[in-house]
Amino acid sequence: MSYRTGTRSGLSFSQKELLDLAIAWITLSVAFALLLHPPAAGRFVPSEFLRMTGLSVVTVGVGFLLHELAHKVVAIRFGQVAEFRADYQMLFLAIMSALIGFLFAAPGAVYHRGRITVRQNGLIALAGPLTNHGLAVLFFPLLFAPGLAGQIGHMGVLINLFLAAFNMIPYGPLDGKSVLEWNKLVFVGVFVPSAALVVAFLFQFGLW
Repeated sequence: MSYRTGTRSGLSFSQKELLDLAIAWITLSVAFALLLHPPAAGRFVPSEFLRMTGLSVVTVGVGFLLHELAHKVVAIRFGQVAEFRADYQMLFLAIMSALIGFLFAAPGAVYHRGRITVRQNGLIALAGPLTNHGLAVLFFPLLFAPGLAGQIGHMGVLINLFLAAFNMIPYGPLDGKSVLEWNKLVFVGVFVPSAALVVAFLFQFGLW
């Protein structure tokens, strides 16, 4: 595999990386649309599903892309070679899990290489969830707007809170594992509020 990303000279993307990002973006958007408008509900309307997919492309797309870009930018800042690679098995699992009412969203990861400390690795991992928190704040004012803008705000806040909390789970390739290995206090200080915010949002505003 030829890497031409992640050098100190600046941010760049290979054709393979752009393709993987696009496939992951589209697949996650469809998965979220299936979760919010499930075919098995007995009230499946194709036009509504397409609308939900469009909303997901905007909200999931921004959340997913900037989450991964944050990993990449911080990794490059620490002198790493970094590039996103989609996990096609996990993307398939995202679609299948959405069909049964639960979304397992682990579309891939930014792989980086080079000499690095545990702290730097933890900071690279932490950049993604913190970016999602920032995006949730930016989407929040739209939550109270009427019509389409309000729907974008609702999905934008919910999806970014979900992505932050989910990725902080200390398991497998998820960000939480690297953060926990670096600093337990930082892990607790990010993971607990992330999970609590998802629950609070669902309690106050609902899934949709």
